[in-house]
Amino acid sequence: MKLNKLYYVVALASVLALGTSCADDYQKLNQDPANVTVTDPKALMSQAILTFQPNDYLIWWYNVNYYTRWDQMSTPTGGFGDSFTEQAENGGQGSQYIGVLKYRNAIKSYIDANNEETLRGYEAACTVLSVYLGMFDSDMYGAIPYTEACHYADLGILTPKYDTVEELYNTFLTELDQAISYFTRSDVESSPALDQVYAGDWKKWAKLANSLKLRVAARLYNNNPSKALSIASEVASASVGYMDSLDDDMKFNKAQSTNGGDQDYVYGTGNGIQTPGASANVLKFMMDSKDPRIRFIYTKNAMNSTVVQGFIDAGKYDVLPDEVKQNVVLDKNGNFDHWGGMGEPWVRYIGLPVVMNGSIKPEYAKYFNYGTNYQLNVDGTNKNYYPFSVQTTEQKKGRDDYTVPTLGSTVIQDTEDNPLYIMYLTAAEVNLYLAEFKLLGANLPQSAEYYYDRGVRFSVQDYDWLAAKNKIPYYGTTYGYDPNEVEIDLKDGEIDAMMATDNIKLTGSTSEQLEKVYLQQLIHFSLLPEDQYVTARRSGYPKIGSKLLPFVKFDDVSLTAIPRRFEIASPDPTDVMYEIKTAIYKAQGFNTLGSGNSGSTYNITGSPLNTERVWQDLNAPQWGTPNN
Repeated sequence: MKLNKLYYVVALASVLALGTSCADDYQKLNQDPANVTVTDPKALMSQAILTFQPNDYLIWWYNVNYYTRWDQMSTPTGGFGDSFTEQAENGGQGSQYIGVLKYRNAIKSYIDANNEETLRGYEAACTVLSVYLGMFDSDMYGAIPYTEACHYADLGILTPKYDTVEELYNTFLTELDQAISYFTRSDVESSPALDQVYAGDWKKWAKLANSLKLRVAARLYNNNPSKALSIASEVASASVGYMDSLDDDMKFNKAQSTNGGDQDYVYGTGNGIQTPGASANVLKFMMDSKDPRIRFIYTKNAMNSTVVQGFIDAGKYDVLPDEVKQNVVLDKNGNFDHWGGMGEPWVRYIGLPVVMNGSIKPEYAKYFNYGTNYQLNVDGTNKNYYPFSVQTTEQKKGRDDYTVPTLGSTVIQDTEDNPLYIMYLTAAEVNLYLAEFKLLGANLPQSAEYYYDRGVRFSVQDYDWLAAKNKIPYYGTTYGYDPNEVEIDLKDGEIDAMMATDNIKLTGSTSEQLEKVYLQQLIHFSLLPEDQYVTARRSGYPKIGSKLLPFVKFDDVSLTAIPRRFEIASPDPTDVMYEIKTAIYKAQGFNTLGSGNSGSTYNITGSPLNTERVWQDLNAPQWGTPNN
C-alpha cells in the first residue's frame, strides 16, 4: 500500500494526548519512550488536514440531490416531480468543523501551556480549516457551538453554547486576522513534509486566510452590505495578498492509494455516489459560451459515432433524441458520415429539460423513460446506451471504473485507480468575488472586468487541471474504439474564444454584469455543490426569464415551497444539550423540526424550510428573483 507522506503521521497523531502533554523528560521516566504520549502540534495539524473534508461521499450521495435540484443547476435523471421540494435523509454536514476544531484547540492549549510560540503556524493552519468548515456547516443549519466547542479537556465545558451566525462571522474574521498574524511572524517554524496543502509555505496559508474572508463577506452582504464591502476592500489591499494565481489554489490530494475501509473518504470513496443529470438550460448556456468546462464537469453521452451507426443498422435511428440526430450528418446511403454542429466532443453533451413531471408526459418520455428505448442487440449481446450527460464521477471519487460505449461483446474499460484531487478555495473563486463586490460598490484597486476576466480564466484552468489529475474519461485518450472520437483536453485558444462570446463578455448594465458574474460563480462551484447552492440562494440567480440561464418557475409549485436550508431533527429530551438546542432553535425561528424525513411535512404551496431561514439568508431574494 503506497501512502502519501501525510499518512505517515496518522498513526502518531491518533495516539496523541489532545490538550495535555507529558512534562517529564524521557530520561526521568523509567519506561520505554515509545510508550509516552506527547502532544505534537505538527502531527495534529496533519491529522486536521486528513480530517478536513467538506465534500465526502455523503455529500455526493445525499445532499447533492437537494442542492442541485433546488437551485436548478442540474436536472434529476428521473425528472422533477412534486416531491422535489421534500427533504429526506442527508449527511456529511452540520458537524464537520468539530473534527478539525478539536485539533486546533489542542494545539493552542499546548502552545499556551508550554509557551512554544514558534509553533503558532500549526495552530493558525487549523484555525483556517476550522473557519472554512464552520461556514460550511452553518450555511445549512444556522447557529452551531463553536467558541465553546471542543473545550472539555482544557476548560471542562460539557455543554457549549451555540454561537449565532452573526456571532460566528465576527469570530471567523477575528480568527482569520489572528491566523494571518501568526503566519507572518518571522519566528514560526514549518514542516513541509507534514503540510499536505502548501508544504509548509505560511505565505500561501496567509493568502488563503485573507481570501477566506471573502466567503464571509459574500454571506454577510444581504444583512450588512457596508461591512461586506469593507471586508472586500481590506482583502484586496492586505499586505499578505490574496489568492491570485493557480499556485495559490487550495487544491490537493491526500493519498496515492488506500486499502479501503473507513479510510475511503480521504482517497475518494469506495462507496456509491449520485450522478445528477445535466440541465439542458445549463448546458445550453455553456455551449453558447463555448465553455470548455462542460467537458470536465459532465460526461460524454453514450452516442459515439459507432453506436449511432449501430442504431442505423438496427433500423432504430428514429428513436434517438432530436438532440443527437441534429448533429449527425448522414451519407447518401443513410449511414453515419461525420458530426455536424460544433463537432466532437461538443456534440456528445446533451442535457435533460427542466420541466415538472416530465416522466409522466408523453412528449418527454424520450428523456426520462429511456428504459429499453436506447437498447441494441448486437451478436446476441444486449446493451443500453444513455443519450444524455450526467456529472462525471471521476471528479468526485478516486476509484471509479469507466466502460466505453461499444457494440456487441466488445468490452473496453478504464479500471485504473487514481488518487482524488479536490479543489476547496481557488484564485478563480476569489477573483469572481472581487468582481462581484466591485460591481456592488466596493473600493477596489482594479475594475470589475479585470477581476472577472481572471476569475473565469482561472476557473477553466482549474477544471482542466483537475480533469488531468483525476484522469477522467477521454482526457488524453480516445480508447481507440470510435474513429470519430476526440479527446476532451483543453486546447490552445479555447479560453480566448470563450471570453469573446456575448454570454461571457462583461458588458451591459450593472445588473446585467452582475448576472454574468453570479452565473460564472455558479458554474465554477459545480464541484462544490453546497457553495453553488448558497450562491444561488443569496443572489437569486439563475433568474426567472433570463436570456442567458433561466430559472424555471413551475406552474404547479410555488417558489416558497423550495427549501433554503436543511431540516433540523427535534432534540432528544434526554440530551444534555436539550435546553440549549431548544432555545437556540426558537431564537432562530425554527418552529418546524423533524426527525429525518420531511416528506409529509411540506407541500407544493409552501415550506417552513423556505420561510424559517438561517440568519445569513433572512434578507436574500426568493429563488429566481434577484434584487439587483
